[in-house]
Amino acid sequence: MNPFQTILILAFALLAVFGEATLSAPRHWLGAQVDLLPGLMVYAALNAGLPTVALLAVLGGVWFDTLSANPLGISILPLAVVGWPIYWRRDLILRDLPFAQFVLGAAASGVAPALTMLMLLSGGQELLLGWGTLWQWLVMTAAGAVATPFMFELMAACRRALGYQPRTEVSFRPDREIQRSWKKL
Repeated sequence: MNPFQTILILAFALLAVFGEATLSAPRHWLGAQVDLLPGLMVYAALNAGLPTVALLAVLGGVWFDTLSANPLGISILPLAVVGWPIYWRRDLILRDLPFAQFVLGAAASGVAPALTMLMLLSGGQELLLGWGTLWQWLVMTAAGAVATPFMFELMAACRRALGYQPRTEVSFRPDREIQRSWKKL
């Protein structure tokens, strides 16, 4: 497990949650709140270890719930349900293709709010459900699908800029000629 990558993912999660809470322009333009945590969970599940996925589910869910009207901790399980199956099957997923990132981001961004809503309903909360709910769910799914490939590129750029890059240079120069002398005894 790379601690730098875990810190980078958790920092992006905190910035995403803070940005979702403070920026109201996308909410007013689209009529729905855009959630970036499921797309970040897709990135963490494909490129990090299981402890990072668990940390992102717990900390990202708690951070999201503290700045929203959700009960504290309700978003942890949906994020974990999104991340763990992708983590267990990540060897079969073409993680470098933007289309695969788009599809996984759409699935994650559609499943996480649906599971959160299901958990709220099973907990006895009264929700306002209607055609506006369907619009918000579709906007969240589409925005998460579009944002996920950009998140992959942004995280790769940050890893290149801030992370340790091992040197690939070797001490042997190909233009150097080695002189060998053979002595007969």
